[in-house]
Amino acid sequence: MIFLSTLLFSVIFTTIAIPLLSKLAFRYQLLDMPDERKVHTQPIPRIGGIAMAIGALLPIFYWVSEDRMVLSYLAGAAVIVGFGLLDDISGLSPVGKLAGQIIAALLVIFWGGIKITYLGMLLPEGVVLPEVVALPITVLAIVGVTNAINLADGLDGLAGGISLLSLACIGFLAYLEGDFSVGLVSLSLCGAVFGFLRHNTFPATIFMGDTGSQFLGYSAITMALALTQGSTPLSPLLPLIILGFPVLDTLTVMTSRVIRGKSPFLADKAHFHHSLLGLGLHQTESVLAIYLIQTFLILSAYRFRFYSDWLLLLAYIGFSVTVLIIFSQSNRYHWQPKRLALIVKIKGFLGWLRDDTDTIKYLFGALKVGMPVILLLTVLLANPLGTYLKIAALITATVLLLIMRFFRNGLDDWLRTILYLLIPISIYHSDIVVSNFSSMTFRIYNSAFIILAILNILVSKLTKRKIGFKSTPLDFLILFIVLAIPNIQQTNLHDFRLGLVAAKIIIMYFSCEILFAELRGNYRGMTKVTLIALVGLAIRY
Repeated sequence: MIFLSTLLFSVIFTTIAIPLLSKLAFRYQLLDMPDERKVHTQPIPRIGGIAMAIGALLPIFYWVSEDRMVLSYLAGAAVIVGFGLLDDISGLSPVGKLAGQIIAALLVIFWGGIKITYLGMLLPEGVVLPEVVALPITVLAIVGVTNAINLADGLDGLAGGISLLSLACIGFLAYLEGDFSVGLVSLSLCGAVFGFLRHNTFPATIFMGDTGSQFLGYSAITMALALTQGSTPLSPLLPLIILGFPVLDTLTVMTSRVIRGKSPFLADKAHFHHSLLGLGLHQTESVLAIYLIQTFLILSAYRFRFYSDWLLLLAYIGFSVTVLIIFSQSNRYHWQPKRLALIVKIKGFLGWLRDDTDTIKYLFGALKVGMPVILLLTVLLANPLGTYLKIAALITATVLLLIMRFFRNGLDDWLRTILYLLIPISIYHSDIVVSNFSSMTFRIYNSAFIILAILNILVSKLTKRKIGFKSTPLDFLILFIVLAIPNIQQTNLHDFRLGLVAAKIIIMYFSCEILFAELRGNYRGMTKVTLIALVGLAIRY
């Protein structure tokens, strides 16, 4: 329950923080302005990093604030966020950025004890790196990955998606190894990234800025080292596999700049994602292609986590050489990837459906009815809540009723927040009841969520809205994580059920966002359903 609540609260805190910070960003001009290097054409708030830091660090501090490693990480993260915020506001020189990253690295090294001292089979048995070697290597690794994720932040959702996949892998490996601290920190970070990515996938409405990209890079490498340099059978080469693609991208770009006689810190359009755009891929296609590469790497990290360190090193070198050859030859000969005829037909069919107004009307009608019905059914099935939660539900219902009656201008924010709390509570408390049903009833109930997920994708894909929730590459990330974790061999029945609970919650969250966008301010029906659900939970016995 601690892991599930941590994930949900980090999502909720980040989601609530984003609109509040966005208003401040426009007021104080904390905006990312378009230029010749950037693909966006309008000023966009750079507050995603602050929102993620708030969303992730609050649950971490609450649950594991007494752990020395975690405290050192929190201190280092605060330094990274502080320097990143200064860079986003006024701009820092490369030396200034580097200073903040080194300070953060030294905090986890000397306070948290995170050092690269063990290289497994790469060194003779029993041999560890001396302090004089371990210290600079660890600083180099932390600073290097921090900058690698920072430099990967070139397309909407790219750095966040890479980080989400990496942190999910680190968190799951930590869970399997019984490392509570690393697992919980990684899970909280995943929740924060998820809350942010809904606003950052193409077309983005907010950016994470240097604050966010450095925060994610620093967090990912710190947790990866904390996991693999401790008393664990995991290969110490796993951080290289998990975070290897952005590292390869950064090394390639910087080496290319030095060869051309330019500063390695000079910004240009030589990154892998720029090469994909140059090949004719769209933004979303380029991001999805890199997601698939990163997915391959983290699945490899999981599959070969106990294998020979030499095998992992040689495999990574082979992967790197293959990637470099493909990108080099594609740029040299100007390859243009051919779109599969099936994909073209699917896009044509979706375009026809989008033009058919009756189709979207019926699909949205089904979603508009289906989501409230499932919510009310879930409330009906839920086990009785404790006294305090029942009182809280009644108070919340009263407040929502007053807001609907007298303060309609702020109804959407309040309703969204209440639903984001109501949904996980209802689904979690109904899970035990539902799991005790006959297998057929259990499957029918779960199938309702699958149908709801399909409606989510179709409505968000076919809508003619220009703003609000739409289908993005983030859907791939969420589906991959939710479907993969409960079905990996080591997962027991309890973990499988928690995976289903998480999947149902995310599907309902998606439904809420789509309904909020499609209803266009007409929230009266949704408010009534929410009131009924709150009262239902309060009087359940």
